[in-house]
Amino acid sequence: MQAKRVAETEVRMAQVMTPNDANVLGKVFGGSILALIDLTASATSSKFAGRICVTAAFDRVDFLEPVEIGELVELDGFVSYVGRTSVEVTISVHATRLVTGARRHVNTARVTMVAVEDGKPVEVPRLICETREEKLRFLAGKLRRELRVERTADMTALTKQIEGLSESELDNLLGSKERICDHLRAN
Repeated sequence: MQAKRVAETEVRMAQVMTPNDANVLGKVFGGSILALIDLTASATSSKFAGRICVTAAFDRVDFLEPVEIGELVELDGFVSYVGRTSVEVTISVHATRLVTGARRHVNTARVTMVAVEDGKPVEVPRLICETREEKLRFLAGKLRRELRVERTADMTALTKQIEGLSESELDNLLGSKERICDHLRAN
């Protein structure tokens, strides 16, 4: 399996937002943007891996500004980190008012995809990071992965602690202004 350069992973997708994409406020429904992000992540990771890739997780999605009906939404994806079978795709989302040409950044998302064959995860190529920026993004992706593993373990342990509390302890915690994490870790 031949390693690939970050530049070889780039994918650009675009779509004009129509009234079918509108939410009840007349703006583009967040789910429409999420679907486009997911499609871009799928295309980017599959192009990189040379295999079908499926969505494993969305890291975080912040909607910075609303997108209007009639605007062109452009999604630029590239592989920012790879594990053994997983691929982190970073996607930058911009909206352009076609009449004025005004373009603005409305979202950046990171999606973890897993390469599969016959329904089972398979190895992906290594990623060649050539520039300082590519190296920084790769290391930040590795850090995100490590922190997700720690956060999941921490959340599981703290949730078990909550489940072990008595009714009066639950009531006290519900009425407390203290951070739940601080309370549980102190006890």
